[in-house]
Amino acid sequence: MRTQSSTLKRARKLRQQMTDAELKMWSLLRRGQIDGYRFRKQVPIGPYVVDFACLKKRLIIEIDGGQHSTQKAQDDERTRVLEQLGYRVLRFWNNDILTNPDGVLTRLHHAFYEMSDDHAEAHRH
Repeated sequence: MRTQSSTLKRARKLRQQMTDAELKMWSLLRRGQIDGYRFRKQVPIGPYVVDFACLKKRLIIEIDGGQHSTQKAQDDERTRVLEQLGYRVLRFWNNDILTNPDGVLTRLHHAFYEMSDDHAEAHRH
């Protein structure tokens, strides 16, 4: 599946306008700091631009601000589509990232522990 140019442009723009929570999460993820796995930020996947993705493990991290409390149906649909594409989606609230980064890291390590390389390989295109 080829990514549309409008989606690529949106991803580039989002990379330049990261929120405080996204910047904090990026500081936790970059340079393979989570079990040696590399993440990319603002990644076009399907019709969406996801906040962070580890393509090798097919793991997506979405950062949710207050506006997400009123758009649960859209978030659920987005997650469903991404899961159909073979990705696991983890969601974190801005506040959790900013006030409890150790808890976020614990949840990420746990997710990596649960995921086998076989699962990621089975969904590779």
